[in-house]
Amino acid sequence: MPIYIGTMKAYTTPEVAKLAGVHLRTLHRWMESGAVEQPKRVKIGGLSVRQWGERDIARVKKHKQLTYRKARGRKKQSKS
Repeated sequence: MPIYIGTMKAYTTPEVAKLAGVHLRTLHRWMESGAVEQPKRVKIGGLSVRQWGERDIARVKKHKQLTYRKARGRKKQSKS
């Protein structure tokens, strides 16, 4: 369930993974490799959390569409 910061919806990393249809670990791996840009972190009660917005989710979904095939590995790159 998204939280609202002002008028902007903000999502947690597990929520983004679920919305994008990938495993949480896959999303973490994409962020660690730089394939998906990490959103800014904010401190909430001494905890540092990522603040995902609608644009961030769209980026994750686009990356998935271009590179991800569930249970069959990565899509093969075209030779163009």
